[in-house]
Amino acid sequence: MARAKKNVRKSGRRHPLATVALVAVGLLVTGAAYAGFTQTSATAEVDLSSPETISAGQKLFGANCATCHGMNAEGTKDGPSLIGVGAASVNFQVGTGRMPLAFQGPQGMARERQFNEEQTLQMAAYVASLAPGPGLPEQRYLQGDGDVANGGALFRINCAMCHNVAAAGGALTEGKFAPSLIGVAPTHVYEAMVTGPQNMPVFNDANISPQDKADIISYLKYIQDKPAVGGLTLGSIGPVAEGLFIWVIGLGIIIGFTVWVTAKSN
Repeated sequence: MARAKKNVRKSGRRHPLATVALVAVGLLVTGAAYAGFTQTSATAEVDLSSPETISAGQKLFGANCATCHGMNAEGTKDGPSLIGVGAASVNFQVGTGRMPLAFQGPQGMARERQFNEEQTLQMAAYVASLAPGPGLPEQRYLQGDGDVANGGALFRINCAMCHNVAAAGGALTEGKFAPSLIGVAPTHVYEAMVTGPQNMPVFNDANISPQDKADIISYLKYIQDKPAVGGLTLGSIGPVAEGLFIWVIGLGIIIGFTVWVTAKSN
């Protein structure tokens, strides 16, 4: 009788992996819901010429940007004028999280954005309404299906001296740097070319045509997706990293092997 009760108690006991399974299901459901939400917000359709959109953008601008850039975007001692920078500049700076600034420094740092897609476009619409400036890029130039060879040649001529031939980024002067372009959205790559944020020069359509910009985006997509056939890329920052790896790791292994051989002989 006692044994029967013990068996019943065991059969009613929760399996040790039940909690793990429950947590896993919860994470999957939460992740799916979040992915669905972000996908919806990322594809928000916003009419930049709509008075309602411009009005909403003006309110957001006044509450979040006017302290540095002025109530009418005319600029202050703490921030430049935004009159004439266009929707592309706002979408790049706010969409990459560089604005609002986290802190004063040599340059704005890319981080998690503070506004969703719709709010970002509303502020872009407001700034664009103040004066003509570079607009948002057309989707046909962002598909990544352009001429990779031409894009690679253009990138090496115009961009590689700062961003590295593998788009891994590089150091500049006075604490500034050219960021890595791996994983950057095609929209923001295009907008950076036409607006010239921070230390970057402006590549307008007279310098690099829209199709050539599309080819550069295609090249970046290619080097991002292609496998590293040579093994470890070591950050793709060039011979300095490779030489450091050889001297520190390779020489360390040789010294360790020498010590081991000596100890064995003794």
